[in-house]
Amino acid sequence: MDRQKQRMTLTAAAMLVPLLAACGSEKADGGSASVGAGKPVTGMRWTVDSVTAGGTTHQAPTGAHVTIDRGRAEGSFGCNNFGAEATVDGDRIRLGKTMATEMACENKPMAFEETLSRTLSDQEFKARVDGDRLTLTTEKGDTVRLTKAEDAPLAGTKWTVTTPRADDRAHLTFDEKKGTVAGSLGCNKVNAKATVRDGHITLGPPATTRMMCEDSLMADEKKLLRLFDGTAKYRVDHQTLTLTSENGTSVRAVAGR
Repeated sequence: MDRQKQRMTLTAAAMLVPLLAACGSEKADGGSASVGAGKPVTGMRWTVDSVTAGGTTHQAPTGAHVTIDRGRAEGSFGCNNFGAEATVDGDRIRLGKTMATEMACENKPMAFEETLSRTLSDQEFKARVDGDRLTLTTEKGDTVRLTKAEDAPLAGTKWTVTTPRADDRAHLTFDEKKGTVAGSLGCNKVNAKATVRDGHITLGPPATTRMMCEDSLMADEKKLLRLFDGTAKYRVDHQTLTLTSENGTSVRAVAGR
């Protein structure tokens, strides 16, 4: 197979894998796998800090990460997403060959991506967890250093709605002190009372502007409006917020987009 066809095959294969960034051994109860003295490595997102290969340390760009879960290693080199099979056995983590997208990103160190890709692909690592730090070391001494990523705070974060899409125009920001939520439904601005308690958000009736936009945006606005004047469960998973209302409306949003 020539190089161009191989590249197309790898890229296509990567697109078939849900990019949830993970490495670990799957458990029947869905719990976390552990490394060493019972320290969990799965079910959480790890930010890549640096990779040391051939005696040279390369600092990671913003966005490079691996989330550890259910027999797969998936994440981002900083620009391109990747996925690979993975297993955990004691303090050993084994990654298969990585499958990656092939985007060219401006202002991203592509040399770092190539180094990290080579270091992670088809390798066995000795893993060490120290507090919120994870270190992966190959037999020849190459090292990937990672830090457990913190969840974005619910209040004060600009949450850009991804489902429904609303062309990335819809966003919400919660103000804990004022007890409000404000933002955009995609076309019209919105604000309402918002009370957060015990994993739930009670939203008051929405006050909105009254502009008319294209049909697709107005349809998404109607879906978002179903969140208001009721109570919704919420969950923050690193940079993702999920809201599920009592009437079955589900909204997903990402932080800082």
